[in-house]
Amino acid sequence: MERLQKVIAHAGIASRRKAEELIVEGRVKVNGKTVKELGIKVTPSDKVEVNGIPLEREEPVYFLLYKPRGVISSVNDDKGRKVVTDFFSEIVEARIYPIGRLDYDTSGLILLTNDGEFANIMMHPKGEIEKVYVAKVKGVPSREKLKLLERGVELEDGKTAPAKVKLLSLDKKKGTSIIELKIHEGRNRQVRRMFDAIGTPVMKLKRERYAFLNLSGLRPGEARELTAHEVKLLRAEASKKK
Repeated sequence: MERLQKVIAHAGIASRRKAEELIVEGRVKVNGKTVKELGIKVTPSDKVEVNGIPLEREEPVYFLLYKPRGVISSVNDDKGRKVVTDFFSEIVEARIYPIGRLDYDTSGLILLTNDGEFANIMMHPKGEIEKVYVAKVKGVPSREKLKLLERGVELEDGKTAPAKVKLLSLDKKKGTSIIELKIHEGRNRQVRRMFDAIGTPVMKLKRERYAFLNLSGLRPGEARELTAHEVKLLRAEASKKK
């Protein structure tokens, strides 16, 4: 189920804020009944009308994007910076949005869709979708510090869940290391904060895998549509962990 104003916005009728105004003004009906309360949720089977015109919902679409560094994981930015949906402006008519976020300075795999139910399933904490990051960090962490990441480190918003950590390479001359980190949480700037917590700040970060999906065949800024089979497998992956 999705909030009514979100459904109206995704159909391209109006912005979410304007959709809220339409609801409060009594210009929206759900299954023939006028709705004036915000927060009402609807399902795909519900009939929604705006100003007496039935809402035509977009067909669901699912994309994988290789997000470059210096791009915002959003549909717009008040500072005029490039956003992930800019890469689809000429090829996708649907109003898509990113599932979760990657930091401005983080590159790698991010999914986009117009399917709110699917997005919620993917982002639900109980889904435990595994994400694989490769980080170039300042310093050469000891084995004990890497064990801390594996066991979970204390952050200001609580201890992180156990992670899988692998030291890929190190450069003692430059004092840097390349580390692979596998986690299933999705807190704000979590990977960077985890490395900060053990004294090895991130210099460069990339998400290389999301569940079974990877960036094979893509360059930064390139995208591809997910297959129906991949979408089905992602749903199964999330549901089996709950």
